[in-house]
Amino acid sequence: MAESRAVERDPESVSRFVEHFAAQLVEAGVPRMPARVFAALLASDTGALTSSELGEQLRISPAAVSGAVRYLAQVHLVSREREPGSRRERYRVHSDQWYEALTSREAIIKRWEEALREGVASLGADTPAGSRLAETLAFFEFVEGEVEAMMERWRAHRETIFGR
Repeated sequence: MAESRAVERDPESVSRFVEHFAAQLVEAGVPRMPARVFAALLASDTGALTSSELGEQLRISPAAVSGAVRYLAQVHLVSREREPGSRRERYRVHSDQWYEALTSREAIIKRWEEALREGVASLGADTPAGSRLAETLAFFEFVEGEVEAMMERWRAHRETIFGR
């Protein structure tokens, strides 16, 4: 089990990781600045940084930090918290929050499924387009069940490895 203690790191190595992981997120469709902020939070020992710490580390403006954090909060990848006794906010990624958010798209998938059902009904299940929509609907229903089952297996596996 990994210990939760701060270790001195080479800032250049941290920066290389942040930029490399952010690039991978960008390739997967995450906007560039939110990807960089998310990677920086993930790479911090505490999992939390202030706006000024993010700006300094990533060499970006307060407005860029604000926009990135707003995006990340909307997609439930980070949370905001007040520093005790301060007006400053810290932005935090929780150890399980980010992959839970990436895999629990139930509300979005449900809306897609409903739209696809309507499309099958409108176009007719026996038409080529209706058949294609029906297959797409079946795919999303399958994926939804598989992701739910996979996350249950992951939680049990995580408990075995990390005790949480």
